[in-house]
Amino acid sequence: MNITGTIDRPYTHDPQKQAPMTSSTSEPSGSATPAVTTMGANESRQNRTREMQLIPEALARAHMSERMREADAERRAVRLVAARRMQRRAERVSMRARRALAMAVMQ
Repeated sequence: MNITGTIDRPYTHDPQKQAPMTSSTSEPSGSATPAVTTMGANESRQNRTREMQLIPEALARAHMSERMREADAERRAVRLVAARRMQRRAERVSMRARRALAMAVMQ
């Protein structure tokens, strides 16, 4: 039984079992398009597989660096809020000291 597949649904995913590509009949025999070899196809499939295996790692790295940036921004925001709170407290203490000094001078 000879079952042919389509580009979207190939008959087999094994590159060794796939038929080599042939040039179309509309192209002249001495065209600039080189004949496709199965060795080149296997290498490109292998590279694609390697690249596709690295995609989740790259996504995870990008996700972690984004999370680190968010954490740094959160830490900076918390530090800024704490610094403003301490500044207001220092201003209140300073005003209290000025009032106490003014009261002491007036008596």
